[in-house]
This record gives sequence, C-alpha cells and structure tokens, in this order.
Amino acid sequence: MKNNSDNIIFKFQSSVASSNTLPFSDSASSANFDSMDSPSSVGDSIRVAARSSVIDSFRGCGLSGIRIDKEELKRIILLPQYLRLAMRDSINSKDPNAGDHHLEGAENAESPECPIIVFINSRSGGRHGPELKERLQELMSREQVFDLSAVKPHEFIQYGLGCLEKLAEQGDQCAKEVREKMRIVVAGGDGTVGWVLGSLGELDKQNREPVPPVGIIPLGTGNDLSRSFGWGGSFPFAWKSAVKRSLHRATKGPICRLDSWHVLISMPPGVIVDPPHSLKPTEECALDQGLDVESQLPEKVTCYEGVFYNYFSIGMDAQVAYGFHHLRNERPYLAQGPISNKIIYSGYSCTQGWFFTPCMSDPSLRGLKNILKIHIKKVNCSEWEQIRVPSSVRAIVALNLHSYGSGRHPWGNLKPEYLEKKGFVEAHVDDGLLEIFGLKQGWHASFVMVELISAKHIAQAAAIRLEIRGGEWKQAYMQMDGEPWKQPINNEFSTFVEIKRVPFQSPMISGE
Repeated sequence: MKNNSDNIIFKFQSSVASSNTLPFSDSASSANFDSMDSPSSVGDSIRVAARSSVIDSFRGCGLSGIRIDKEELKRIILLPQYLRLAMRDSINSKDPNAGDHHLEGAENAESPECPIIVFINSRSGGRHGPELKERLQELMSREQVFDLSAVKPHEFIQYGLGCLEKLAEQGDQCAKEVREKMRIVVAGGDGTVGWVLGSLGELDKQNREPVPPVGIIPLGTGNDLSRSFGWGGSFPFAWKSAVKRSLHRATKGPICRLDSWHVLISMPPGVIVDPPHSLKPTEECALDQGLDVESQLPEKVTCYEGVFYNYFSIGMDAQVAYGFHHLRNERPYLAQGPISNKIIYSGYSCTQGWFFTPCMSDPSLRGLKNILKIHIKKVNCSEWEQIRVPSSVRAIVALNLHSYGSGRHPWGNLKPEYLEKKGFVEAHVDDGLLEIFGLKQGWHASFVMVELISAKHIAQAAAIRLEIRGGEWKQAYMQMDGEPWKQPINNEFSTFVEIKRVPFQSPMISGE
C-alpha cells in the first residue's frame, strides 16, 4: 500500500487529468466496446460529462433571483425561543419532558411560516466546515443547527421532536404547528444525507407523522443526491451568500419522493471486518421464500442489513473504492478536498488493474460471471427470474438515482424505441425500480462516465437477489452509496444479497 500511494503522488504531480473524470489516453481507442452503438441520443448531441466545478458552484449559489433579506429569512425560519430551549434541554438530558419548564415563555408565541432545522457535518467542506456552521447559526439560532459530531439524528428525533410532540399533546398550539410545518436541511455529503434520511424513516415505522422533508447543502465529493434534487453538485465559492439562498430555497421548494432500498446479506458463519456505517448485524435472516435455494445451506448463518438511496455495486469498482478508502485513512493529507479526492482516486484506479489488465487466469481479475448468479423480480411480478451475467463485466451496479459518480448518467437517456425493445421504462427516483448495468474495465467505465456511450444495460428490477460462491476467490468487494467493504465468500456455501424496496418513500425538497 505504501509503494502504491507513493507512485500515485509521483504520477499525478506531472499529469494533467480532469478532476471529474477517470484518466484515459489515446490507447483507449483500441479497447473493444460492444456498446459503442449506444442506444442513447449520442448522435444528436455529445454531452460533456466533465462538468465544470465553477458552473456547479454558481448554480449552488443561486445567483439568479431576488436578494434575500437576512431579517426576513430569520422571521420565516426561526423557532420561538421557548421551543428552541425546550428542545435543547430535552436533547441534552435525553428526556423529551426535560424542557417543560420553558412553557412559561409560550404566551402569545406564533409559529414561523417554515421552521427549519439544520444538520451539519462540520468535517465536510474542507476548512470551511466550522465557518459554515457559524454562518448557519448566525442566520438562524444556535439551537436550530446541530453538529452531527455532537448530536446524532436519532437523538434529535427521539428527544427533540419528542419534546415538540409532548408539548403539542399538552395543548401547545405553537409546538403542534412547528412540528407539522418543520423542514430539515442537511449540510454534508451523500453519506450524511443518507444517515439523516434513514433516521427520519423511523418516524414512519413509529407512526409519528408527518416526516419532515429534507433539503441539501452539498459538502461531499460526489453529491449525487444533491444533484438529483436540484441542489447543485459542489460546495460554492461564494458560500456565505449561498447559505442564505439555500435556506430560502428550502422554505419554498416543492416536495418530491425518493425510493430507498433494503439490503440483506446472508452468509456462512463469519464476520465482515470493518463493515461500513450503513451495514449492521441483524438476527433476522429470512430470505424470500419465493425463490428456492439450489445450493446447500449451512446450519447457521451470519446476517447484515442496511439501506441505500443511490446505488449498490459489486466488483472491481468497489475494490478500487475500498482501496482508496483505506489509502485516504492511512494518508489523510493526500485528499484534502473534492478535487484532490478525484485525482487521487483516478490514480489509485490505475494501480489496481482496473485499466490495464484484462480478465484472464488470475482469479482476482476474472469477470463476475465466475462467482455470481442474479435473480430479479420485475415490477408487478411475484416470480423470480434469472438473468445472464455478461462474461466481460467486472462490476455490476444497481442504480436508484439519475446521478452517479459525481453527476454522471451511466444508464443514459435512452430512446423510446430502445426502451420498448428491451422492455424498460424511463427511469425515475420514485418508480420502485433499480437500473442494473455493468462496467467491463476502466476504459469502458471512462467512456461511460463522460457519456460517450451507455453502460452495459442488464435489467430493471423491483427486487434483486445475488448469489455469490467463492471458487478460487476468497472475498468479493461491495459498496453502498460510496461505502465499500470486503465481503468474505466461501467455496462450499453461497453468500446471498437480497435487495428490496422499503415501503416508505423519503420526502425531499426540490432545490430547482
């Protein structure tokens, strides 16, 4: 690992590579792409996927439109002081009743037009994270801005919202209206947004409605959730004015819906070493009984579960992401922001055989067909159907959003006649379907990411089951929403990954 990272630094001190695309050279033209006859409308207009971070920044600023008055904004979003203090005390004491003594200040209190709570990952956004937190507190109040390093989303939901609900039950009309009208803004990357969405989803399970809708201030590297809902793709340069405009947009934006997907992993006895934040051990291991398991099952199994909003993938892309994740943890000085992250990631990809080594005898370099079976359920269909894994594919992605890999659209804008021929429908974030596509190697992925060609279309599915059997392989690599892990696999017993849509759809605020 040390030698690899040193090589990366050396290579990229002298290279000129786009920060938003995987690197490629003239030799790429010799690659064999069976999808060069892309079904997308490439002939009409070739879209440049390496979108300028400057353009994204200006879009994030919301430079067009009326000037936002600071005091008027505060009037719209600021909670009455007694409610702010009551929620603060309830969260600090971990008791939803701890703020009752602040009711003395409730006389003549009126609820704001659109009360907003902000969660911020102050470690995101480079050196601007702490400054952004202070700016948000200045525009609102300290009690309405929660640093996720100090207050976790589930703590706010259990004790902060719990406090409002208790006061509402006692007849406090202002608390009732604030709870009903509340909106939430998350300042962070996709992982942070997913964390908050997952916690808010517990409100639906507990029949604590309404679930507050969520807007985004993008601070991460990819920000695909933010892009998909019109909040921009990067941290803006003029961030002080952008924050004010983002809060204003969050008060006015229409509400739309987002599917989320539950993942269940059932494997022979063992553990996933260092699982991602989104994956937790579980005792509930029941696989869908509508599909018979042909292989022998062990007497005991180990199970993990999690939820994703953007994508799940298995294969070489996850292996590269896993290596980069650990490289960045070992040498944090290599990746100080989105641009350097992308450059180092691209360089690391080159060192892993993703670009320069074909699938051949080495088990670690073979296509996924050697270890993987895929079954799917189509929409409005209860029967499982096995689909073929293309022999050339080394990574398979199940995609939920329009945006992937920092704003790319690998599924493509498919022509109506192609959709009809394949039995596909136009993709949406709330259609109850995942788009499954394959990537063959780094060069293929590069052309897909700059949208010169589409990915290898495999299927659209309302549910997916992956069966992985080791052979000579000792582990596979998987990732959900940018969180990779090394999945142990076994030659004797299969590992199963089952993906199904969560019945609840997350309400999102459109930033368009």
